[in-house]
Amino acid sequence: MSGAVPAKARLAVDIGGTFTDLAVERATGEDVVERWTAKVLTTPAAPELGVLEGVRLVLARAGLRPTDIELLIHGTTLATNAVIERKGARTALLTTEGFRDVLALGNESRYDQYDLNIELPQPLVPRRWRVTVPERLDNEGQVLRPLDEQAVRAQVEFLRGEGIESLAIGFLHSFVNPAHERRAAEIVREMWPELPVSLSSDVSPEMREWERFSTTVANAYVQPKMASYLYRLRSGLQEAGLTGPLFLMLSGGGLTTLETAARFPIRLVESGPAGGAIFAAHVARQKGWGKVLSFDMGGTTAKVCLVDDYAPQAARSFEVARVGRFKKGSGLPLRIPVIEMVEIGAGGGSIAHLDAMGRIQVGPESAGADPGPACYGRGGMQPAVTDANLLLGRYEPDLFAGGALKLDVAAARRAMATHVGERLKLEPAMAALGVVEMVDENMANAARVHAIESGKGYEGRAIIAFGGGGPVHGYRVAEKIGVTKLLVPSGAGVGSAIGFLRAPVAYEVVKSLYQRFASFDLAAVNALLAEMSAEASAVVAQGAFGAPTEEHRLAFMRYVGQGHEIAVALPARVLTEADVAAIRGAYDAEYTRFYDRPVPGSDVEILSFAVTVATKVESVEPVAEVADAPAPKPVRVQQVRDTATGEVAAWAVYDREAMPAGTRVAGPCIVAEAETSTLVGPGWSCRVDGLGYLELRDERRRPT
Repeated sequence: MSGAVPAKARLAVDIGGTFTDLAVERATGEDVVERWTAKVLTTPAAPELGVLEGVRLVLARAGLRPTDIELLIHGTTLATNAVIERKGARTALLTTEGFRDVLALGNESRYDQYDLNIELPQPLVPRRWRVTVPERLDNEGQVLRPLDEQAVRAQVEFLRGEGIESLAIGFLHSFVNPAHERRAAEIVREMWPELPVSLSSDVSPEMREWERFSTTVANAYVQPKMASYLYRLRSGLQEAGLTGPLFLMLSGGGLTTLETAARFPIRLVESGPAGGAIFAAHVARQKGWGKVLSFDMGGTTAKVCLVDDYAPQAARSFEVARVGRFKKGSGLPLRIPVIEMVEIGAGGGSIAHLDAMGRIQVGPESAGADPGPACYGRGGMQPAVTDANLLLGRYEPDLFAGGALKLDVAAARRAMATHVGERLKLEPAMAALGVVEMVDENMANAARVHAIESGKGYEGRAIIAFGGGGPVHGYRVAEKIGVTKLLVPSGAGVGSAIGFLRAPVAYEVVKSLYQRFASFDLAAVNALLAEMSAEASAVVAQGAFGAPTEEHRLAFMRYVGQGHEIAVALPARVLTEADVAAIRGAYDAEYTRFYDRPVPGSDVEILSFAVTVATKVESVEPVAEVADAPAPKPVRVQQVRDTATGEVAAWAVYDREAMPAGTRVAGPCIVAEAETSTLVGPGWSCRVDGLGYLELRDERRRPT
C-alpha cells in the first residue's frame, strides 16, 4: 500500500442470526471495482463486537486503513429478533379513554376460522401498562374533548412507579391532527426527560387504530435497545479509526442516517433481507433479466422475493412474530414500507427434529452462532441443516468458510443419529438426506405460495441464489418449482452486504388525508404532498452528499364501501384539475388489472398518500457474451449423495477463482469459494459469464 494514496472505499456490514457478513468495495478506475469480503460469527450478546472483529478482518484482507473508508452501511435483524423473542423494553401505551384494548381486540378477524383453540398474538404491552386519558378528536381533527393534562401527569407518575423503560402515545385520529399527542409528549418530557417516547403521528400517521398503535408500540418496544446498540457501534467504529458517516438500511430498500434509524428503529425490521433483494435486482439489471426470484439462504432463515422489471416487490405492511406459520393475520401488524418477501426458518443453523408423528421437521428454531450446528464443535448437540449437508459430502470439513471454521464430522453424525436417524431406523447419511430434502421442499413451497399470492408464476423466470446456503440448495429448489436457469453472483456468500452498497439513500413519508373524487380538494392535496416531499427531502439530504434525487408519489384508493386499497402512481409535481380525471382513470385501469373489470357508477375514495425521495440509481448496461474458455482441472473429488436419487457418486470440485470467463463445466460438480459452494446437480451445466457470475442451466429442460 506504499506509494500512491488509494481511492476511498465503502464498507457494508450485515448482521445475521448466525454470521455477520462484510463487503468492501473500492473503485480503481472507470467500471473497475475491487472487492473484498469476510464472514465472521455473530456475537448475539454484544453484536457490535462481531462487527468490529469483521471490520478488522476485512480491512486486513484489503490492505486498507480505517481512514480509507469514506462510508459505512449497516443492516441488521436485531429489531426483528427483539420482537420475536420478546426481549425489548418494558413498554407502556398512553391512549384515548375507552380505547385501552385496541391492541388486544385487533380487527377481530381469525386467521383460521375453524380452529376452536386458536392462539392469537399477544400484545407487546400488557393490559396493566395500557393506560388512558380523557381527550377526543373527530375524524377531521377537530377537538371534541380537550386533552386532560392533569390525567397525563397522573399516568406518568403511575408508569414511573412501574419501572417503564419506553412509552408509546397513540390517540384517536391523531394522524389528522397530532396536537394532543405532541402536547402529551411535552408533559412526559417535562416530568421524565430520559424516557424514550414514540408518537403514532410520527411513526405511522395513517388510518386504522390497531395497525397504527401496534406499529408505534413496536417502535417504542425496540427503541431503547436499538438506539443503544447503534450509538455503541458508532463509538466503537470511531475508536477503531472509521470516521466516515454510518448509514442504516431500511426495510423498504433505502438508506437513512443513524439518527433517523435510532428514532424509528421499527423501519429496520427487514433491513438485512432488504439488502439481499436490492442485490438481486442489481444483478438482474446487469444480466438484462426482467423476471427473477431472489433466493437468499443464510444461517438462520431463507428469504424469497419476486423481482420484476429490476425492482423488488414492495408492500406497505408487514407482520412479525407470527403465531401460525405462513398464516396471514397471525402476527403483529407493522405499518411500514417494506420489500415484500417470504421468510421462513430454513437456514444452515435450522434445527432438524422429529414431530409427534415421527416426521422430519426443520426449523424454525435455529442453533444460531452460539452454540451453532453440532459440527461447529461449540457445544451444539442438535443436528442442523449444515450438519446434514456435511454428512451428504457437500462440504469439505477443513475448508468450510474459507478454512476459518473446521467442521467436526463425528459430532454431526452423532447428533443426526441421536435426534433423527435412530427413531427412523436410518443411517445418519440417509437421515441427513431426509433433512435436506425437507428443507428444500419447505423453501420451494414458500416460493410457490409467494408467487400465487402475488398472482405471478415461474415460467421464464430465473433464480438468483446467494447467502451462505443459497448456492448450495439453489439447483434443487429450482427443480422443485420448475425453473431451469439459476445465477450465483460473485460475492454470493455476503450478497446482502453487497446489496447495501447498491441501495439508494431514500426515505418514504406516508400520511392520511381522506378524499373523494366527487369532492376532491385539490389545494389540500397539493399542500399535503408538498409538505411530505419537503420532509422526505430533508432526511435524504443528510446523506445524499449532493447526488441527484428523484421523487415518486402514490395514492392508496378504493371504491367507496370497500375494505382494502390499491396503489396508483401520481405525478411528482403540483396537481391540476386535468390530473384529477387522469388519476381516476388510472385507478379504474389498475383495478381492472387486479380484478378483471371496474365498478361502474361508484365513487372512489383516497385514504392516504405516500411520497418517496431517493438518490438516483446508476444505470447499468447488460453484460456482453464472452467466448468459451477451457475448464480447469478439478482441485479434488468428493463423494456426494444426491438428494433426488439417494445415490453416492464422485463429484468434481472446482476452484471458482481458477475459472475464467467462458469456462463451462458439467454437473454433477461443486464450484467452491471461501464463503459458499455452488452445487451443480446431475443434468445441469455451469458457465462463467463476463462478470464472473456462475450461470447454471438445466440441460434436460433447456429450450430448443
